[in-house]
Amino acid sequence: MVENSKIGFTRRGLLGAFAATAVVAAPTYSNAFGLLKGAGDIRRIRMYSGRTGESIDTIYWIEGEYIPEVVKEVNHFMRDWRSDATIKMDLRNIDIMAAAHRLMDVSEPYMLLSGYRSPQTNAMLRSKSSGVAKNSLHMKGQAADLRLKSRSVGQMAKAAAACSSGGVGRYSRSNFVHMDCGPVRTWGG
Repeated sequence: MVENSKIGFTRRGLLGAFAATAVVAAPTYSNAFGLLKGAGDIRRIRMYSGRTGESIDTIYWIEGEYIPEVVKEVNHFMRDWRSDATIKMDLRNIDIMAAAHRLMDVSEPYMLLSGYRSPQTNAMLRSKSSGVAKNSLHMKGQAADLRLKSRSVGQMAKAAAACSSGGVGRYSRSNFVHMDCGPVRTWGG
């Protein structure tokens, strides 16, 4: 991070100040389609990890541009916590997650159960559960498993499916929703 010692501002600080104002002034959208196609001025993602104790609440896109420093933070946050391995997360999936969150009109952050999975982690999980795909999109940084305390699996899945932008898996018994930016499809119960 580069600081301007004369005035004491950092680029990150200025972005944060702008983002705080933009959140207040941001328009509300009735569906994710407009958001995913570039409507609006900002995109925000809010998550926490019960595994690492970390949280993230950040504006990652402003006026048509992803913020590279913030995208790196999101990539790190969504890493494979078992191996500490990171990958460039597919921003289309982050957009789907953010749009679904906005559609649900909640302030609560997502609980991230699984973002990126290394091939080794995926193989280990697959050996323990038939519900883990051999060629999981988690290994490509194109999927996330998420939970909200204030919304049911059905409500979350409905919001994600309304984006019509990827796969939505309902895992009611485990209380989470899988969102990915692969082909549009739904599964689970």
